[in-house]
Amino acid sequence: MSLRFCSIASGSSGNSYLVRTDSTAIVIDAGVTARKIIEGLTMANTDPDEVKALLITHEHTDHINGVPVTANRLGGASVFASRGTWEGVSGGSWRRNPRPLVSEERKESFAPGDIFTVGDIKIQTVPLSHDAMAPAGYVLRSAHGEGSVSLITDTGIFTKRMTSASADADIFVIEANHDVDMLVRGRYPDFLKQRILSKTGHLSNEAAADALLRVMALKRKKRCVLLAHLSAENNTPATAEETVTRLLAESNYHNGRDLYIGVLPRSRVSMLFEI
Repeated sequence: MSLRFCSIASGSSGNSYLVRTDSTAIVIDAGVTARKIIEGLTMANTDPDEVKALLITHEHTDHINGVPVTANRLGGASVFASRGTWEGVSGGSWRRNPRPLVSEERKESFAPGDIFTVGDIKIQTVPLSHDAMAPAGYVLRSAHGEGSVSLITDTGIFTKRMTSASADADIFVIEANHDVDMLVRGRYPDFLKQRILSKTGHLSNEAAADALLRVMALKRKKRCVLLAHLSAENNTPATAEETVTRLLAESNYHNGRDLYIGVLPRSRVSMLFEI
């Protein structure tokens, strides 16, 4: 019973991912339209009725914009978020909407660090370092032991806890948001540059490579590394892949031999990766 992953969208304008086994499908984030998510599920041979859970990483709009309609289209899915994220949703821009993000009976809460199971997928939540209320990354493992997927984006630093949680990952989705030189020389206002570069901002290409080196040092195995959440303004897929590949090669981890490094597309559905 294999574990499969695909990206429906990945970037600062919207994020959504699918992880599934033969019997359980889980969507992570709904920062794009429900229509796009349903189209992505169809391309990944997944019926919306198969989705058992929608996991939210945090309350920023590029991760929750499509939640209300998507949750309705995924009629049987529970919606999971940290208690802090639910508080952030109720205290943020959504409070101007008289309708809640999701109905109370659909909501499930956790504290980052908690572990729970949906169908035959075991889900480990991982605290992130981001300017949101209790954001969480996810490590999803097949309950039958056939591999794991780690998804860590929207964090300004990569902690020891993230490293240990991701050590076994067969598919490792990690943020490579920006090239530092492009960001510093770019047209963003200074306050926004400082936010992105801060410990509660986003990982650069170099920081993503450093995180990968620490994960590989903890457990050297051949894994699929997918660079995610690239900035449209301050990065390019070629720059991200070249930088990460070069820095890993300097430590004798070579793309194609020791691991596979790829870049998730911003606005189209990726290929379906299978463990």
